[in-house]
Amino acid sequence: MKRLFHFAIFAALTSICEAQVQGGIAEVAIIDRDSGAVLSPHFYHGEYWVAGTPGARYAIEIRNRLGERMLAVTSVDGVNVVSGATAAWDQTGYVFGPGDRYQITGWRKTDAEVAAFTFTASPNSYAERTGRPANVGVIGVALFRERQPQPVYVPPTIGQLSGRAQESRARDSNSAASPEAKSSLAMPAPMPPPMASSIPAPAPKLGTGHGEREYSYVNHTEFQRMQAQPNEVIRIRYDSLDNLFAMGIIKRPRPAAPGANPFPASPVQQYVPDPQG
Repeated sequence: MKRLFHFAIFAALTSICEAQVQGGIAEVAIIDRDSGAVLSPHFYHGEYWVAGTPGARYAIEIRNRLGERMLAVTSVDGVNVVSGATAAWDQTGYVFGPGDRYQITGWRKTDAEVAAFTFTASPNSYAERTGRPANVGVIGVALFRERQPQPVYVPPTIGQLSGRAQESRARDSNSAASPEAKSSLAMPAPMPPPMASSIPAPAPKLGTGHGEREYSYVNHTEFQRMQAQPNEVIRIRYDSLDNLFAMGIIKRPRPAAPGANPFPASPVQQYVPDPQG
């Protein structure tokens, strides 16, 4: 099993509303950092979508739902947010303690700095500017549980085994040798590749830019994964509000009828007139 050094996070940051994508291992939400709003996810054809505001800074907020450490390998537009490499499951990520909540606010530049995530037109996105436009508009979080140390078995001495215990051990040995008693570990099936929307957007889709440098400190820790493939993958797609309207993901609100008067029979209220002259 490949062992990598990952980043340990320190503090839970802002609280989060119910506008989040919940998995069995973690919860993920997209935060507009300029307004403080949690972007509401819209479920459409098996995918979650959020509407971003062009020019706004945003964060990916992750909460560990487990009572143990968890690794979150995170990608934006198909790019690993820590290393800048084309994203893959076996790469580096952020390690969360039990119950930790943390906001990933940008592309990791050093142990103390990130370049802020900003919603921008796809030609200005970091992925497209580095020659990787195929997956612009998708955020992915691959979640791994930690391999726990195995307990050390100390066999009892012969003097500690009664005749009945010896017979029981012999029965267990015979049972383990039978095909019915064997067990195996089922590995999760590989996740399908992202599918492009079948409905074209009317304007250039939204991507994530390489914004200004900001302070964001981490240190390094070691994390051994329970298995090679993720225990869970959470995927959120995003685009501008106008594009989500055009694709039918969000329904436009119906405007009120023009000139409608809820009290048509009531007299018009009069105010004090100005004096003459």
